[in-house]
Amino acid sequence: MRALAGSELLSLWERGSNRHALDRSVLLAAAARPDWPAEAIADLPLGAVNASLLQLRAACFGPLIEGHADCPRCGQRLAFALDARELLGPACDDDDLAVCELEIAGLRLRAPSLRDLAAVASDADAERAARQLLARCTLAGDAARLDVAALRAVEEGLDALDPQADLALSVRCVACGHADLVQLDAGRLLWEEIEARALLLLREVHQLAGAYGWSEAQILALTPARRASYLAMAGPA
Repeated sequence: MRALAGSELLSLWERGSNRHALDRSVLLAAAARPDWPAEAIADLPLGAVNASLLQLRAACFGPLIEGHADCPRCGQRLAFALDARELLGPACDDDDLAVCELEIAGLRLRAPSLRDLAAVASDADAERAARQLLARCTLAGDAARLDVAALRAVEEGLDALDPQADLALSVRCVACGHADLVQLDAGRLLWEEIEARALLLLREVHQLAGAYGWSEAQILALTPARRASYLAMAGPA
C-alpha cells in the first residue's frame, strides 16, 4: 500500500472533517482500498476495514503507534507503544469477505460491520446495544433465547471469525499493578495523524506561498526534503 501524496491527504482531510467517526472510517477505508466498491465498505466485516486503516496508517506515518490510557483503578496515566503490523493478524481474505460467517449455539452469524455499529451507536445501554448488534448479525436462529454461556460462546466465535474487529492491547499499571485492556480505534488513530499532517501542510503552504508566491499545487508537488529546505531558507513564518 502506498502513502498518500500531500494533495491527496489534504483532500481526504477536507472531505472527512465534518463527518461522523464511523462515516469517516468508510471514507478512510475507501482511500486505503480503492479496489473495494465504495458503496460496499460499510457492510464489510469490521476486521477487514480495520486492517485497511492500519495498513494505510503504516504506509503514511510509519508502523509505530504511541498512545496513553488512564488506569481505571488509580488514575495513573500509562504510555504504550506498539507496531501496527503486530495487529494485522489473520482475517477474512478479500475473496471471502461476503461469506465471513459461522454457525454456533444454534445460530448462523455474520461478522459485524460499520453499518451495524452505526445502527446501535446512539444506545447508551451497552448491554442492550450488544444484544441489538447480535440480532443484526444473526442470519438464522433466535439470538434472544441464548443464555449467558451461549452468549459467551457466540462472542468467542465472532472474535475467532474476525479477530481484527476488536483491537485491544493488554497493559499493566506501573503504579498499582492493575491489568487492563486498552481498546484501539483504527479509524480514530488514522484520522488524528491525517488531521495533524494536514494542518502542518497548510502552514507550510501558507509560509512558502507568502515567501515565494507559489501556488498550493506547486508547493505540494515538491518532495518533503525540498519543501523543508525552502522552509528553512524562508525563515520563521
